[in-house]
Amino acid sequence: MARTKLDDVTKVFTENDGNEIVAVDEVSIDIEDGEFLVLVGPSGCGKSTTLRMIAGLETITSGEIRLDDQVINDVPAKNRDIAMVFQSYALYPHMSVRQNMSFGLEESTDMPDDEIAARVEETAEMMGIERLLDRKPGELSGGQQQRVALGRAIVRDPAVFLMDEPLSNLDAKLRAEMRTELQRLQEELGTTTVYVTHDQTEAMTMGDRIAILNDGVLQQVATPLECYHQPNNLFVAGFMGEPAMNFADVTVEGDRLVADDGSFEYPLSPSTLEDVEGVTDLVFGIRPEDVEVALSGGSQNDEHEFEASVDVVEPKGNENNVYLRLGEREIVATVPGLQPIEAGATATIRFPESAIHLFEADTGRALHSRSLESIDDEMAARPSD
Repeated sequence: MARTKLDDVTKVFTENDGNEIVAVDEVSIDIEDGEFLVLVGPSGCGKSTTLRMIAGLETITSGEIRLDDQVINDVPAKNRDIAMVFQSYALYPHMSVRQNMSFGLEESTDMPDDEIAARVEETAEMMGIERLLDRKPGELSGGQQQRVALGRAIVRDPAVFLMDEPLSNLDAKLRAEMRTELQRLQEELGTTTVYVTHDQTEAMTMGDRIAILNDGVLQQVATPLECYHQPNNLFVAGFMGEPAMNFADVTVEGDRLVADDGSFEYPLSPSTLEDVEGVTDLVFGIRPEDVEVALSGGSQNDEHEFEASVDVVEPKGNENNVYLRLGEREIVATVPGLQPIEAGATATIRFPESAIHLFEADTGRALHSRSLESIDDEMAARPSD
């Protein structure tokens, strides 16, 4: 196990015509010993390049990567005490599972053969693949191959695990199973792990912390709940969550927000108005699950309520995504699956002020987010079953 630190790490690629592309731009992350950190972002954001630089498979243009107190910029990949699990599994097709798992130890250590064999057996039992040790990769399912790839990394007992979208080739059910298995293994082994994915569900459910990248720039490093409920900026707010957060361009007029398309006006309390810091051009945001929807009339005097029409209802079993029309604006709400609601109905929607987000229009900087304390209060106030 080891603490891993990235300090202003930058990677610049030079194209054939001499143009430079900054793939990773001064990324700094301090990964604690034993932490499970998830690197997440859209395709091309620099997350896999960052992982490859930690592994030593990609040179660093500038900055430092430290493993505990050692700068490892120039340390060859084979000497970094780091094990990597690839998206493609990268198993040797002509070798048995046993040979695949033992090969790294045979090539990089002086460990006796009997000790290697014992470690392979022990790891295979941990991964539930002990009956597969004498099979070739071509005789295995995708899930079994993934377990072998993980076992090959675990058997080395490295200081750091690096995982580059290791579950992306699996079907949805197996991915869910493997997510749980990976979390259990990481907690059991206590090995520092950096995990790359574009899947928000994996990021939210697996990581102790999430590092969100966009265009090579680090946007936020925080716990999953903090990234979701207290995003640093407009990009993080829009990237995290499915369906995505609802947004509207608004202008501050006195103590009210006025939507640019005239679809709604929204009064703000003095405390929320204070958070705005005198900025007048804002982006209003609210997550679909925070939009309250009722088919009966509202309270009549609640200025946070608006009349909308139901366009589409997307059933998902335990919940429904409801697409509503507020003026010319589409609003997405997520409601309980048993709540009766149909397309064509007229609904009252409410945006609770405790759940809204406000961003500076020019920079995307978050000015106001819901507090995690308010979420705890809301949960405590709900009746128990």
